Amino acid sequence: MRVVAGEFGGRPLKTLSGQTTRPTTDKVKGAMFNMIGPYFDGGRVLDLFAGSGGLAIEAISRGMTKAVLVEKDRKAQQIIEANIQMTKRQAAFQLLKMDANQALSQLTGQFDLVLLDPPYAKEEIVKQVTLLEEKGLLTEEVMIVCETDKAVALPEEFSQFGIWKQKIYGISKVTVYVR
Repeated sequence: MRVVAGEFGGRPLKTLSGQTTRPTTDKVKGAMFNMIGPYFDGGRVLDLFAGSGGLAIEAISRGMTKAVLVEKDRKAQQIIEANIQMTKRQAAFQLLKMDANQALSQLTGQFDLVLLDPPYAKEEIVKQVTLLEEKGLLTEEVMIVCETDKAVALPEEFSQFGIWKQKIYGISKVTVYVR
């Protein structure tokens, strides 16, 4: 695993061994960011199921200014911290060591990009995005990027959001929602 492009492009990322996380492959990560960017001119990103932190680090590498990463698994938190150190830009990252739903009650400010790559068995994407919207945490131009198993059927529309782009890569499906 590595950072695909941008400021940290080519740098290796540590990942967690075992079944507790499912890192996004470099191919899917590159395709995902090419769908939505591929580069950004500032902004805040929320990675609600951070795993190794690779998606948030990729977003910062490609021009986002600040990233909030949420991860409840202690081993994954250690991997995220090591990966953030590798960037030498620790001030750009905030790691919340808690469950995603707990973090939703504590988040402040607004996000321009939301990355949702939940464990396949625990997808609550609609509920979580609706809560982010109700709490005023999403900018008007927000992009919500969901990575799920290809068999998962997300709604065409919910709240104020509709599918903008959707592609399948192997066993993964990437769905991008916009207002």
